[in-house]
Amino acid sequence: MKPRVILNAAMTLDGKIATKAGSSEISGEKDLLRVHQLRQECDAIMVGINTLLADDPRLTVHKISANPIDNPVRVVVDSKARTPLNFRILSKDAPTIIAVSEKAPQDRIDKLLKKVDVMVCGKERVDLNCLMDKLGSFGIKTLMLEGGSTLNYSMLFAGLVSEVRVCVAPMIAGGIQAKTLVDGDGVNHMKDSLKLKLIKSYSLNEDLILEYEVLN
Repeated sequence: MKPRVILNAAMTLDGKIATKAGSSEISGEKDLLRVHQLRQECDAIMVGINTLLADDPRLTVHKISANPIDNPVRVVVDSKARTPLNFRILSKDAPTIIAVSEKAPQDRIDKLLKKVDVMVCGKERVDLNCLMDKLGSFGIKTLMLEGGSTLNYSMLFAGLVSEVRVCVAPMIAGGIQAKTLVDGDGVNHMKDSLKLKLIKSYSLNEDLILEYEVLN
């Protein structure tokens, strides 16, 4: 069975998750605590290679009191096995899975295997349906998606996201090249857009938290 996927992100009022220069300091301190509480409640956290290269995140629970052994599994969607060998995602702080395609260079895979687990899914790009099946077989029941706009789009329009939680900060960034919550190809007609149902909303200081169920 595939994991239940919760897409979580912080964005500006105009939907930006980062500026064109890559700055992504959006949500307040209380929201960061909310994010780490959600991490603690999930079996795994997943990011894409672009987010990894931009931020070098730890993807652990460290903003709240937590037992290190309770850190969720870290998953990176990395079709070409580009994950740098000195990045924090490869530390022993938590188990890590790098998902690659069959096109990934074997020498890169071999180097990663010395540090973490590697899952091969898909011929040229990571097949996300295949990956979710494998993660489910791995025992992962709930997965937190902290993706960038490309991975968010791919997961949503593959029908793999069950819930969307966003922190809307009271700021506007603008910029045609700034990343939004979901980019990708998009739809041509609004009737083809993904439909959501609001299930919860509340304020955290100046931020607004919105939680949605994905309907289709």
